[in-house]
Amino acid sequence: MSFENAKALDEAYIMHTFGRYPVEFVSGAGAVLLDENGKQYIDFLAGIGVVSLGHRHPAVQQALSRQLQRLWQSSNYFYDENRGELAKLLSELLSKKTDELGHINGSTGSVWKSFFSNSGAESNEGAFKVARRWGEKRLDGASGIITARKSFHGRTLATLAATGQDVFHKSFGPFPPGFASVPLNDIDAMVEAVEHPTEETGPVCGIMLECIQGEGGVWPADLDYVRDLRALCDEHGIALMVDEVQTGFFRTGAPFSFQLAGIEPDIVSMAKGIADGFPMGAVAARGEFGDMLVPGDHGSTFGGNALASAAGRATVETLISEGIGSHVFAAGCHLARRLEALPHVTEVRGRGLLRGAQLDVPIANELVEQGLEAGLILNHIGDSILRFLPPLVISYEQIDTMAERLGALIEKLA
Repeated sequence: MSFENAKALDEAYIMHTFGRYPVEFVSGAGAVLLDENGKQYIDFLAGIGVVSLGHRHPAVQQALSRQLQRLWQSSNYFYDENRGELAKLLSELLSKKTDELGHINGSTGSVWKSFFSNSGAESNEGAFKVARRWGEKRLDGASGIITARKSFHGRTLATLAATGQDVFHKSFGPFPPGFASVPLNDIDAMVEAVEHPTEETGPVCGIMLECIQGEGGVWPADLDYVRDLRALCDEHGIALMVDEVQTGFFRTGAPFSFQLAGIEPDIVSMAKGIADGFPMGAVAARGEFGDMLVPGDHGSTFGGNALASAAGRATVETLISEGIGSHVFAAGCHLARRLEALPHVTEVRGRGLLRGAQLDVPIANELVEQGLEAGLILNHIGDSILRFLPPLVISYEQIDTMAERLGALIEKLA
């Protein structure tokens, strides 16, 4: 099928919820994609942060191929190979202790139990249900959930209610009650929300945090603020939920971004990088929180199916065996240095291979569009922020090539 045919069919039969760029990718390997004409593009979007091991990684490809010959779907009424093994891997990763550079230096020994979903929004919905069951059983029915302004937690009505950005709320209310947001890195505002809840939330059962607000503009939570939230939740007996949908699976160098602060949450939501692009998510909870939901409380037809579990297990095992975290830390520092040196870049935010470049000219959208002509897949948030979340296997050479081409585009457009 030609690109023009694909474009016409999309225009006629698919809802226009995305403004598409004029290219169709047909193959890829590592951090490179190819269009129908064979043109190569260095990928700094990774399918919106999901292709953690790069496109068409052999380990994931082989795992899916083997599973395709065996079984695709049997439902969660039965046991599936790879699902339990993947859950054990997640428990071990979530329990890792690291320093602020992401170097692993021990384990908390906690046991985490997972529920497998199909997306980040579903994982966050599961987190809310665990927290509200905790509130029902341990906090006299408390059900309020506090998040941060500029956060993004998904597109369902409950996750939109939790999202601290009005731009996503327009036209879709009324939203489920019980959610409120306060400014990121303002511990006094969070203390006020917990200790003096409004009618909007009622008594609070949990706090949800992104350690880096990816969709909000790549705004990091201060590590001391993350520690203060842990202490606040401990003081009041409420659940600390960390949304690791975008930051998990070594995206920031550590297995999970909360580990950089030296804390352990109660509930963690995951997706994106868990299965190298195969649709999958998970919510995990430790200790008593892991036992809050019982048969009938939650479910999914497709969540954790045989194909997803095979892809997830292969991805996580490979991320660990290849020691990807050290590469992410080093490559992320190199990416930050190259971005900081570009013209009209006033600030570079983020950690590891999740970086945001703040521009002093409103040309981000044009840079993404013209970046395609230069063989670059870029991403923008608003008109003055570029977000970079490449496959974790991105090379120094590819980063350098991107920086050279992007610098020339900025000079041309600014």
